[in-house]
Amino acid sequence: MKSYLKNLVEINDNIESKIFDISIQILIIFSITAFSIETIPDLEQSTISLLNKFEIFSITIFTIEYFIRIYTADKRLSYIFSFYGIIDLLAILPFYLELFIDLRSVKALRLFRLFRLLKLVKYNKTLDKFQKAIYNAKEEFIIFFILTIIVFYLASVGIYYFENQAQPEAFRSIFDSMWWAVATLTTVGYGDVYPITVGGKIFTTIMLLIGLGIVGIPAGIVASALSEVNNEEKQNKT
Repeated sequence: MKSYLKNLVEINDNIESKIFDISIQILIIFSITAFSIETIPDLEQSTISLLNKFEIFSITIFTIEYFIRIYTADKRLSYIFSFYGIIDLLAILPFYLELFIDLRSVKALRLFRLFRLLKLVKYNKTLDKFQKAIYNAKEEFIIFFILTIIVFYLASVGIYYFENQAQPEAFRSIFDSMWWAVATLTTVGYGDVYPITVGGKIFTTIMLLIGLGIVGIPAGIVASALSEVNNEEKQNKT
């Protein structure tokens, strides 16, 4: 029985395992959809009752799956404290917490249900490739993150010195200027805080150009890493 369950939940070279994976993926999507429907105001009582029943059904399946994975794991503690083990637990935890705590007053805990989306990574080979690509490019992402923080801080300091005297309310300190830096470097540009001095406008133009590069760099890193993963898989097949 243990061997059969292990093949079902962990090995994807048989029809039963593939059906299991697809079924879990569909259930996750339906579960997140139901979570979104719950937020619609003035739902009929019959709809609420149906959503509650579906929640119980999905949680039952996810709970059974979680304990099967613990049962079939070669090292149970390693699975429980692994990334996917924690995700599997967080996917079901809010439901059981609601039995003892009114999560309507602690809405942040209900957001744990969104961790079910991360379960899709485990069941989808395409997302698995993306995960491998992110892992392979982790050093590049660390360097990019550090450089982004540096540029972000320099942008905050620069706009503060250009605009502080002209707009003391909007740019009271470097910390207040950080909101402008975020909106500018991400090229969002909400328009609630903007420069009015000549120096500030020139500085903003430079930061916008840098921001375009910052937005584009991660896409290039991921694309390159995905290409490497695909090439590795092709070489392994040959």
